[in-house]
Amino acid sequence: MPDWKSLPAFLAVARHGSLRAAAEHMGATHATIRRQVEALEARLGAQLFRRGTDGFHLTAAGRTLLPDALEAESALLKGFNAVQGLDREASGRIRLSADPMTAHFLLAPVLADFSGLYPDIEIELILSFDITSIEKLEADVSIRHVTEVDEDVVGRKLFPLSIGIYAAREYLDRALPKAGPKGQGLNWIGYGPVPELQQFIDTSPFPKARVRHQVPDPEMHLHLARAGAGMTVLASWVQARFPELQRVPGTDLDTRRSTWVLLHSDLRRVRRVRLFVDYLCASLMERRADFIG
Repeated sequence: MPDWKSLPAFLAVARHGSLRAAAEHMGATHATIRRQVEALEARLGAQLFRRGTDGFHLTAAGRTLLPDALEAESALLKGFNAVQGLDREASGRIRLSADPMTAHFLLAPVLADFSGLYPDIEIELILSFDITSIEKLEADVSIRHVTEVDEDVVGRKLFPLSIGIYAAREYLDRALPKAGPKGQGLNWIGYGPVPELQQFIDTSPFPKARVRHQVPDPEMHLHLARAGAGMTVLASWVQARFPELQRVPGTDLDTRRSTWVLLHSDLRRVRRVRLFVDYLCASLMERRADFIG
């Protein structure tokens, strides 16, 4: 028989990255969560998590189990809803804010799958690179990639978001061998007067490369870099989606930012919002390798 009792503990640790946070989320003790995870590992004969100083990380076996565990959880929730008549509460509108890059390239399948599970919940998607205020009720739920959260909101910190310097492989093969010792002869694609970009340039191996153009849209930077216009700063997940891009040799990833899912504290007991946030966090955790880089 499957160890159904241990699956919620496994999912909670996978989502929150620690026994303590998982226990708080489930209203259980630290020891109970550990015992349930260890029991599941013993039953399967496989280690599901790698214990590190920075928390719990899924092993290959854990990553294999995760999609089926999430599917079982969704099926169970759907069954509970039908039996208890709670689908009536799983309806209404949720205003979700996200930056366009994340939404265009990573969110579409998540929202499509959620809509299939909960046909009476409508998503209003607000796309902006500006930070939408949850405190001022400009959005119900927000996905942010930031170093810290300074609003009085309920938040789930999921994982680091890596930022790096990328260019087309063809551009690097052509231009890098001819470049000067500090990048002379190379091009940066400019954002305009953005101090953060200048910091990347100054601390990179190419501080003397020419900054060309003023393009404030990161998605256009992505397409220009793919077309061979030069180097730019992008989230590390672009390389998995666009293999013609390469992290520029000699550069490091910046992992100061983290991906957060935030919501207004008044909404955490609203069923449709709770269902959506749980599903969104679980889906993003499945894709954490893309974000971390």
